[in-house]
Amino acid sequence: MNNHLKKKYSSMYKYFTLLLALCFSLSAFSQNYKTGMVVSAHPEASKVGVAILKQGGNAIDAAVAVEFALAVVYPNAGNIGGGGFMVYRASSGAVSALDFRETAPSKASRDMYLDKNGNPVSDLSQYGSLAVGIPGSVAGMVEAHAKYGKLAWRKLIEPAIQLASEGFHITAMQASELNKHHDDFIKCNSTKTVFANEKQWKAGDILKQTELAKTLTLIKNKGRKGFYEGRTARLIVAEMNRGNGIVTLNDLKKYRAIWREPVVGNYKNFKIITMPPSSSGGIALISLMKSVEPYPISKWGFQKDSTVRLMVEAERRIYADRSTHLGDPDFNPIHQKELLNDKYIKDRMSSVSFDRATPSQEVKPGNLNGYESEQTTHFSIVDKDGNAVSITTTLNGSYGSHVVVAGAGFLLNNEMDDFSIKAGFPNQYGLVGGLLNAIEPNKRMLSSMTPTILEKDGKLFLVVGSPGGSTIITTVFQTILNVIEFGMPVQTAVNAARFHHQWLPDKVFVEDNAIPQNVREHLSSTGYEIVPRDKIGRVDAVQITADGWLQGGADSRGDDAVSAY
Repeated sequence: MNNHLKKKYSSMYKYFTLLLALCFSLSAFSQNYKTGMVVSAHPEASKVGVAILKQGGNAIDAAVAVEFALAVVYPNAGNIGGGGFMVYRASSGAVSALDFRETAPSKASRDMYLDKNGNPVSDLSQYGSLAVGIPGSVAGMVEAHAKYGKLAWRKLIEPAIQLASEGFHITAMQASELNKHHDDFIKCNSTKTVFANEKQWKAGDILKQTELAKTLTLIKNKGRKGFYEGRTARLIVAEMNRGNGIVTLNDLKKYRAIWREPVVGNYKNFKIITMPPSSSGGIALISLMKSVEPYPISKWGFQKDSTVRLMVEAERRIYADRSTHLGDPDFNPIHQKELLNDKYIKDRMSSVSFDRATPSQEVKPGNLNGYESEQTTHFSIVDKDGNAVSITTTLNGSYGSHVVVAGAGFLLNNEMDDFSIKAGFPNQYGLVGGLLNAIEPNKRMLSSMTPTILEKDGKLFLVVGSPGGSTIITTVFQTILNVIEFGMPVQTAVNAARFHHQWLPDKVFVEDNAIPQNVREHLSSTGYEIVPRDKIGRVDAVQITADGWLQGGADSRGDDAVSAY
């Protein structure tokens, strides 16, 4: 064989080897499953969910089990002391939404976090017992199970009890987070908590939560009453009394989760089913999708100059509207139809320029007829029959208020900070709110959580959501576009680098590897302030292929895991 042929075959061999390696890589990257899938923030919780599916449980049964398991193995956001939202799609195509968002205590008042000069004292709404809203997670799971559950309630809580009583091995990321918050646990609690270790936590350490196991056992045996009444309720109120909190026994007993109509919109041949107020996420997400729909972003390309400009300008306008026009629908009328009106959205986008940034000071909330931490967690589940559930829950900040209920072993939220503690004053995520989100007794604070389900041509296509405070909406928005417009497999779409804009502050926040440098430079030269920051969101998603295979996307930014069979 002459040298020319040797070189030719050598090159072909190298090419074939690389192609084969890529095929194996992609195969491992996007495994297909037929029967059921759970994607959550922690491997142990995902395993619990799949175990329930294997026992004949449906997607809601698995969701209940995962929610309580996360309260044990993911204490900085998984919870029974917080709240959240659920979007459900039955295999028949019927849809529903459950609002188990926290509410303000009955003794709450509009100016409760202002000093004598009328200025916000932000720590009061972020740390300690005064920051706590009435928890909704337990009530939400009870409601979901009562309406759709198949297996016995007791069976669904048992895995979480075992994880709490026997303990589990914490990850390196969890060890780092617990060590980081050590001083806050000491500061915010009058009694010792299991989270504040005398020695530095390290990966592989076992975290046992015997007090939490007792609380979960009460919930297993008594359902709703095991949390909102009796021993646990008394312990919550005792904790309030020690720390200047205002949650009462009557507040707990009166709390109710609420069934709502999902927000539904269309994007090309996709139907988007997502969360209505008191979350801002659904209306904002559909508004964003409608804002970019007329433009050829797939042709422009992923994070190319025009694509980024369009998305940022859409985000700027939608977050401006969020600041004024969204809140708890049980307290104020929400002009949902107007906000999602095609002409209104087109008019809002008509001022977009591809030559320069629109300064946020020039963008005001639109005129209508009438007046979160980033430590949230999300999980997505599809069962063997094609029932799908998308749930996002939160304590708000990482580990919430940092207050652990003595004797009950669980963390309480700091969701009161999600209210507008003063109109025009930003919360801990920089979000600015208005009068519709002012503090009132028994009111639900506005959220950015965006649990979402997509159909394609009438069939289940994608179950998706993310934590991330104010970045949740833009994270879900980008993930959906990554799949639909840029043709990414769901795992690639979830891992792809992200950016974020929220009207105020007028900055484009970017992850390290988001937006190529030359595009950044061009954007900067035309009025965009590019600000590097750490991780944005942690998406957990399930995609259903045209032939019915389940593919999972577990965000590499965390310990998130796919479990399936």
